[in-house]
Amino acid sequence: MADEQETPRPERVPVMQRLLDNPFLLLVFGITIPTVLYLIWGVMEIVSIPLAQ
Repeated sequence: MADEQETPRPERVPVMQRLLDNPFLLLVFGITIPTVLYLIWGVMEIVSIPLAQ
């Protein structure tokens, strides 16, 4: 039994590498994250404007 060669297992690819290797997911992240941040920034700016007398 010791003479038998074991078939090598394929290496597991880390989850973060699989996510970053997906160009469509990067495209979605690249569009949604700045959009959400600018939306939050805009709402904060509008809320901070003082009311007219």
